Amino acid sequence: MSDLGAMESDETVVTKVTAGSVDETVARLSDLLTARSLTLFAVIDHSGEARRAGLELRDTKVVIFGSPEAGTPVMQSAPLAALDLPLKVLVWDDGGETKVSYTAPGVLAERHHLSDELAQRLSAIGPITNALVAS
Repeated sequence: MSDLGAMESDETVVTKVTAGSVDETVARLSDLLTARSLTLFAVIDHSGEARRAGLELRDTKVVIFGSPEAGTPVMQSAPLAALDLPLKVLVWDDGGETKVSYTAPGVLAERHHLSDELAQRLSAIGPITNALVAS
C-alpha cells in the first residue's frame, strides 16, 4: 500500500500507527487540519461518553473534518455521499499503541460511483494522515 506506515486489515479501512497518546494525536491532527485550511467539524469522544455512562472503552475518538469546497461537488453529484462526508479519522488505543484508521478513499469513490475528478477530492485524507504519522 502506498500510504506511509499503513497496515491493511482489509481493503476498505486504512490503519496507521502513530506516536503519542490518543489525545496528543488528536491535537496534532487538529493542528494539521488548521495548517491546511480544512474545517474541524467535531471530535467525538466515544471513550469519554462511555465513562460518563459508567462503561469502559479503550481511548477512542473520531475526528470529523473536511472542506465545503471539496465535499460539496461530491454531494451535488452523489447526494448519498453525505452519509460519508465530512471525512472521519478514528484515533484509538490498541493495547498501548495509538492508531489512526479511516475508510479508504477509493472505497468511498466506488461506493458513490464518483468520477476520477470527484474521487480526487477525497484523497487528501492519505497525505494528512501520513503527515500525522511522520510528526
